[in-house]
Amino acid sequence: MKTSPAWLQKYFDEPLPSPEELADALTFNVAEIEEIMPTYIDVNVLPDRAAYLLSHRGVAYELSAILDRPMKEDPLRTLLPLWPTTDKLTITIDTDKSARQMGALVRGVKVGPSPEWLKNALESIGQRSINNIVDITNYVTFNMGQPLHAFDASKIQKTTNGTLAVRIRELDSEEKITVLTGEEYLLPVGTIVIAEAETGTPLDIAGIKGGMASSIDEHTTDLYVSAANFDGSSIRRTAQALKLFTDASSRFQNKPSPELVAYGMNEALVLIEQVAGGELIGVVDVYPNPQDNPMVSVPLSQINGMLGTAYTADDVVGALKRLGLPYTLTSEVFTVMPPFERRDIVLPEDFVEEVGRILGYDKIESTPFTDGIQPDNLRYKGIERIKDFLLERGYMEISTQSFAVTGDIYLANPLDMTKPALRTTLAENMRAALSRSVNVAPIALGPDSMIKLFEIGTVFPKQGESLSLVLGYQQLTGKKTDTVLGELAEALGSELGLHVSILDVNVAEVDLSAIDLEALGRDYWPQKVVLGDYRQFSAYPFALRDVAVWVPEDTQESEVALLIEQEADELLARIDRFDRFEKDGRTSYAFRLVFQANDRTLADTDLDPIMQRVTNILNAQRDWEVR
Repeated sequence: MKTSPAWLQKYFDEPLPSPEELADALTFNVAEIEEIMPTYIDVNVLPDRAAYLLSHRGVAYELSAILDRPMKEDPLRTLLPLWPTTDKLTITIDTDKSARQMGALVRGVKVGPSPEWLKNALESIGQRSINNIVDITNYVTFNMGQPLHAFDASKIQKTTNGTLAVRIRELDSEEKITVLTGEEYLLPVGTIVIAEAETGTPLDIAGIKGGMASSIDEHTTDLYVSAANFDGSSIRRTAQALKLFTDASSRFQNKPSPELVAYGMNEALVLIEQVAGGELIGVVDVYPNPQDNPMVSVPLSQINGMLGTAYTADDVVGALKRLGLPYTLTSEVFTVMPPFERRDIVLPEDFVEEVGRILGYDKIESTPFTDGIQPDNLRYKGIERIKDFLLERGYMEISTQSFAVTGDIYLANPLDMTKPALRTTLAENMRAALSRSVNVAPIALGPDSMIKLFEIGTVFPKQGESLSLVLGYQQLTGKKTDTVLGELAEALGSELGLHVSILDVNVAEVDLSAIDLEALGRDYWPQKVVLGDYRQFSAYPFALRDVAVWVPEDTQESEVALLIEQEADELLARIDRFDRFEKDGRTSYAFRLVFQANDRTLADTDLDPIMQRVTNILNAQRDWEVR
């Protein structure tokens, strides 16, 4: 919220600090500052305090407490006048989305330019002066945090007896309205409107924007001034649906107190009389369910326990007086009835927060750590020892999800309906991982690679959860052997004392719950891993191209590969020979080229020119021929 230091100064007799010092005071106590400009400070008001802080009065109130400087006059603590009533105005509320409606009829005003002080105040926060009546409603919005709207009473259809009758209702079908800025909006079902009671015509998108049909102009003499409180959630939904966000909607969606309505109306009527003249005919106030202000009780011991302090009752009393919070103190128990605008103080924790921030979190002494060094987690070290043992032998760790198609334990609300159970074994996930890896590993690891995986994770049999280790092995090319897992099982047994159950030639499993992992981790320090420099990896898919070439039989494979790499540029991620044979004094080499980019998915238009260059350079060599 744009907040003018000159505007704030009106609330204090003593000169305020510089804008920079005000910004620091607010930042360290209640709200961060977005920017400091020559005429305003932009305060980032968060939703928890927006009900009272989205106003100059709210910021002045906070500065009064933070700086311990009394406000010379608080408009929310003034005694409201006893306004005259009138039968020339009726207000009907036909929705539960409005807690309070207050309207005033004023006759004989003179619409014209605003006085300089009013223009300067609005212009200091980036608002444009329109005329004295509209400027007053805007001034009250920014000063008090209570949005208002003024209608030209002569443009509202009267009843047969000459009464100005308005009705607040929710739309049960879509209706159109043209707003003050000239745009036409199709209002969705559920929108709250202020409408003529006689015709039902919407005059105003309630809590958001006034309508053009009843707008103030230079010929206006009679006013209907409206101050109201609307349901914040409803206002937010409508503003989002229409993509129409205003200063009024931003305040209503943060649920200000309905008690604020009367204070906003009071200030508006006083200013209208001062600036535009006119006669107040009467005020109508429809407030079926007045706000109930809850009391909050907190013992002094709880305040100190939550803050980690040793404050006395006098210390807390000092904070409450600075905040203007009425209280009673009985047997070191504080009972506070928050002012109506402080809708953020509901729980004992809210009360304690207020005390803590006013007395200063920076004054709370830090508590040194005294528990000493924590003992080693031997179970963790035992697991790390098993991992290091497998990593040294070329195995890679994987982590799979705990959900399964079937199992002993089923979830009440599964995230994935195709996997409603908890896994009872790691073996099935390992088999699936090996199956998926078969297609990718030759490309990522090379054509002669072996897939060697392991996972340590929790399984959930009927007897209760336990820790398990699963091993997976897959040889992709060459002569296959059935002894790899057997040899690993023998090594795990002899060196770590693990009993390995070989399930098949590709998968083996170990029940780690039967192992004393703490004993395994005793006197063991996990190995340090030197990672080297970071290299960016691509999140985009790779693309493959193959090329085969006849060369003289004495030509080395590396010579061909080097020539291909030189022409393939930086998009070439890997090159592997996957075939070689000799015939008639020549040798054929076949290479698989893996291309990948860091910033996009490669298309044929990226790769075709590269492959054409590769083909050209290979064919250009003496006695070489691309097949």
